[in-house]
Amino acid sequence: MSARKVPLVTGEFYHIYNRGVDKRTVFSDESDLERCMKSLEDFNVIEPIGSIYEKSFADKRFGGQASKSGKLVNFVAYCVNPNHYHFLLEQVADNGIEKFMHRLGTGYTRYFNEKEKRSGSLFQGRFKAVHIDSNEYLLHASAYVNLNDRVHQLGGQASKLVQSRSSWGEYKGESKSNFCSKGIILEQFKNAKEYQKFAESSVEDTMERRADLREMERDLLE
Repeated sequence: MSARKVPLVTGEFYHIYNRGVDKRTVFSDESDLERCMKSLEDFNVIEPIGSIYEKSFADKRFGGQASKSGKLVNFVAYCVNPNHYHFLLEQVADNGIEKFMHRLGTGYTRYFNEKEKRSGSLFQGRFKAVHIDSNEYLLHASAYVNLNDRVHQLGGQASKLVQSRSSWGEYKGESKSNFCSKGIILEQFKNAKEYQKFAESSVEDTMERRADLREMERDLLE
């Protein structure tokens, strides 16, 4: 496998994303999203756990406290959409992102293919990685990921599914979950409401820029 154009360095932050092959839906219902969320937690360990099915037996054997090594990555923000995902990650172990994403892609694809009685690749090639090279970029990337359903203007059931599987609730203080390492973002604001205002404003600007780009493309084609 060829080396990445963007090296994945321990201690650095990255926007990680990918979508279903042929733009297909890969997270279609609550059971898919539950499985994805469990994968995000269970595969994020230095020592491999095998399959989630195997891990469930280990958990029972050790009274629900199966041994767990350190993390490969820290999640800063995440959003799981029907046909793609966005993660904002800090790599905290050497090759952590590569190892974590390989386990996630392999494990979830196996689950989905068995469920849907299909075979072959589920995601579109290797995951994409963008290096977050400044604090300003980090803040705006967190807003983009947290509110990604608004960026894509999802509606109806799709929007409800996405809203239940993003870190936005954590950042607003509406969720008891502490899945994400939010400190690096929230410590730069007076409180959660100040961050909420910033994030919503940032996403509005993003959507306006996208509208401008679409209009420019139409003008060039006419």
